[in-house]
Amino acid sequence: MIRFTTTLLAALGLCAALACAQTTDGGLTLKQSHEILGSVRLDDHTRAAMNAVTNNDIRSLALNRDVVAVEDDIFSFSLPTKGITNQESSGRCWLFAGLNLVRQDAAKKWDMDEFEFSQSYFAFWDLFEKSNAFLEYVIKTRERDIMDRELSKQLEDPVGDGGYWPYVVSLVEKYGVVPKKVMGETNSSANTGRMHAILTALLRRDAATLRSMAASGKSAEELRAEKAKMLPDVMRLLVINYGVPPTEFEWRTTDTTGKASDPVTFTPQDFYKEVVQVDFSEYVTVACYPNQPFGKNYSISATNPMADEPDISFINVDAKTMKDLALKALLDSNRVWFGCDVGQESYSKKGLLVRGVYNYEELFGLELDMNKPDRLNYRSQSSNHAMVLVGVDIVDGKPRKWRVENSWGKDRGDDGFFTMSDDWFDEYVMDVIVPVRYLPADVLAITKQDPIPLPIWDPAWESLRMK
Repeated sequence: MIRFTTTLLAALGLCAALACAQTTDGGLTLKQSHEILGSVRLDDHTRAAMNAVTNNDIRSLALNRDVVAVEDDIFSFSLPTKGITNQESSGRCWLFAGLNLVRQDAAKKWDMDEFEFSQSYFAFWDLFEKSNAFLEYVIKTRERDIMDRELSKQLEDPVGDGGYWPYVVSLVEKYGVVPKKVMGETNSSANTGRMHAILTALLRRDAATLRSMAASGKSAEELRAEKAKMLPDVMRLLVINYGVPPTEFEWRTTDTTGKASDPVTFTPQDFYKEVVQVDFSEYVTVACYPNQPFGKNYSISATNPMADEPDISFINVDAKTMKDLALKALLDSNRVWFGCDVGQESYSKKGLLVRGVYNYEELFGLELDMNKPDRLNYRSQSSNHAMVLVGVDIVDGKPRKWRVENSWGKDRGDDGFFTMSDDWFDEYVMDVIVPVRYLPADVLAITKQDPIPLPIWDPAWESLRMK
């Protein structure tokens, strides 16, 4: 509980009284604003806080040393994980996490110390598919008013780094995977902002062209013919930024003893089938979205990055069920992809995701707490980062904390690994991806339901998509 000073409580009382004295249209007079300013008394606590905050980083001042000091890096169960990936200045966490699910198995198969798939190969085809899906959406909605809410939402962000687990599934099944040595990072793949701005400008121009053609009476077939002429420009832009993605490559490794293997020629699709040997389509999205009834299957309109794929869907369960499924899969030696709000109570320098790690309330003398449904409805929480569960610490039969493989390089956290407290999991983890075989009968039945459609502006989409 926050301890307010007497002066601060008096100031709050004055502000409440002034709120009742606003103008009839809800505005504030200059006099009222000055009176409210005068209600902030610079007592010792407020003056000390002002002097500290105006000269220092807020997070450093609010860091709760008592919480940081008691955290340890001991886990009762942990999967062996070699190497940490780095998404650098990009929002590709969802695809890094997706590929991190299986890269350890690939390293084991090839008897290598470390191994990475090419994230830039994956991102190249992701952006190309998103571009086609956006232009196709423009064609399908050509008769809508430009101010249509769903259309406006799409125009705000035609393409970008953001994504979600089903994107991983669709892309891997169609384009396969390649080793990072075959298609490495470029300046643009690691720092995507400027390239995306140019691609977005190109696609918005093309959208305007397609809608203008539609307004002049051109048919959908004629618009798609025009779209076919536009896509080579998209491809050209991507090739210049990423290089040419391979359609075939020769793969050769040295094992842990230094012995070289014979060269083998693969297509990206064959490499996925023969090396990864994991059916990503067998994974299911289990989310805890308390703003809609649990025990239901939901879909979100216009959210798939491929024009010929169905809308993104998820099954909605309570937090305990979601956590139990994650634990069950993890303890059976499965890495677990999850989406969360990493901006909440996160001390990235030490790799801590712990409730109470910052104490902003004491620093500022304010109450800031909201429950999870309110945080979602009022856009104070969203899923903005994907990572992988690789360990758990079970004490007295219950999880106490979780070991997390991140994709921010080795300089943050414990050589790239984060520690997540169990109560942080409850509040800020939004969804997990687990093989369908771990679902109990009642949860499995939810997947058989026809999805209930939700609009793209529903908080659920912001609660699932990585941005």
